[in-house]
Amino acid sequence: MPAWKNCAGVTRRDCLQLGLGTLLGGGLVNALRARGFAADVVNAPDARAKACILIWQDGGPTHYEMFDPKPNAPAEIRGEFKAIPTALPGVQFSEHMTKLAKLTDKLAVVRSIRHDQGNHGAGNHYMMTGAPPRIPVGCGAFVSFHPSMGSVAAAEKGAPAGLPAYFSMPTMSRSGGPNFLGAKYAPFVVGGDPNGAGFKVRDVALPDGLTGERFAGRAEVRAEVDHFHRTLDKAAGDPAAALDEHYQQAHDLMTSKEAQAAFDIGREPARTRERYGRNGFGQRLLLARRLAEAGVPFVTVYDGGWDHHSKLFESLKTRLPAWDNSVSALVEDLSQRGMLDSTLVIALGEFGRTPQINKDSGRDHWSNAMTVLFAGGGTPGGQVVGATDVKGFAAVERVLSPENFASTVYTKLGIDPGKILYTPQGRPTHLVSDPTPIKELMG
Repeated sequence: MPAWKNCAGVTRRDCLQLGLGTLLGGGLVNALRARGFAADVVNAPDARAKACILIWQDGGPTHYEMFDPKPNAPAEIRGEFKAIPTALPGVQFSEHMTKLAKLTDKLAVVRSIRHDQGNHGAGNHYMMTGAPPRIPVGCGAFVSFHPSMGSVAAAEKGAPAGLPAYFSMPTMSRSGGPNFLGAKYAPFVVGGDPNGAGFKVRDVALPDGLTGERFAGRAEVRAEVDHFHRTLDKAAGDPAAALDEHYQQAHDLMTSKEAQAAFDIGREPARTRERYGRNGFGQRLLLARRLAEAGVPFVTVYDGGWDHHSKLFESLKTRLPAWDNSVSALVEDLSQRGMLDSTLVIALGEFGRTPQINKDSGRDHWSNAMTVLFAGGGTPGGQVVGATDVKGFAAVERVLSPENFASTVYTKLGIDPGKILYTPQGRPTHLVSDPTPIKELMG
C-alpha cells in the first residue's frame, strides 16, 4: 500500500513516530477499556442508524472531479473531466463516478458545507469532531481539542459482545481520537492489508506456534503470579491493579468467536471480494461491512492521498474508477442484505479544492466549498442538498457547517448532539455547539 502523504509531509505512521499512539489511536488494551460500556443517552433522538461507516478521504478530495462538476465553467476551472448524467434528472457527476451515478436513488449529496479552516490539521479536526480548533493550528499538526464522532459513539452506544466499539483502518485520522473522554474510547486500529494473503488482525489471533491450550495455561500462570503480587502490595495500594480488567478483556478478544468471525474476510465469497475490488481500500470497506454486521457502532476507513496539488487528473484517471467501484459495492451490498437503512455510510475529507487549476495541474486547499456523500441510516436518497455557484467558488444555497454535519451523524445514531459533556476537571462543554442536523437527511 502506498505511504500516502499530504502537502505537510505527514504520513499515516507519523502519529506513532511522534509518540502520540496512546492519545491518537489505541492498541488492544486501550481500545478494550470501552468494551461493555454504554452511557445513558439523555434526551437522545430515536436512532435510525445502528452503525456508521465513515470513509475519510484524507487530504481533501476535489468536489469538481467527483460530485459537483462545473461543465459550463472556463477550462481552467472545469478541468479535464467531463460531466455525466446520473439517475437523478438534472444532476451530474464527474465522468469517473459511473457506478455511483446509477445509484443516486440511494444517495444524498450535500454540496454546500463550508468552513474557514483551510489547512489539514484544523480542517481535519473540524470535520472529524464538529468543533473548530480553539487556537490556530498548523497544516501538519495533530490536534485534539474535542472528542471525535467515533469516540463519542463508542462511549454512548457501547460495544457488541466480543468486539470493541470503534475501529479505524488502516490507521487513525489525526483528530479521530477521544480527547478528554479518555484512551478507552480511542479506536482499535486494524493495520495491514486485508487483500493480502494470510491477513491477520494484530492482537486478535493467537501468536504463531501458541495453541489455545498453551495460551490458556500461560494465562492461568500469569493470574496466579499477579494474585500473589497484589496480595503483597494490597496494604500499600497497587496502581497496576486496575489494569487487570483490561488485560482480561484483551485475553477475551483473542479467544472471542465473534472477533474471529468478523475478521475472517476469507469467509466472503470470491465474487463478493471481487465486487468490492481486490485492493486494500475495497477490502477494508468489505471488512467494515462485516464489523457493522457484527454490531460495531462506528468504523472509520481511512483513505489517504487526496491532497492533489499536482498531477490531479493523471492521478485520478486511475484512482477514481476504483474508488467509485468500491464505494458503490458497499452501498449495494448493504442494500441487498437489508442493512442499508440501519447503516449510515459517509464519504468526505477535510475540505474541497480550489477553483483555479494551478501551474502543476493540481488544485489547492479550499474550505469554501466541499461535497459530502451520504447513504443509508434512514437518509432519503435521490437528492442533492445545497449548491455551489456556477464556478464552484463557494457554497451559495442551503449553506451548512461542520456542526450541522456532525449533528446529523449523532442524531441518526440516537445521540443527542446538544448534550453537555464534562471534562475530567468538571468543565462543561457542548457535544456540538449548534446541534441542528441537516433536516433534508433525516427522513
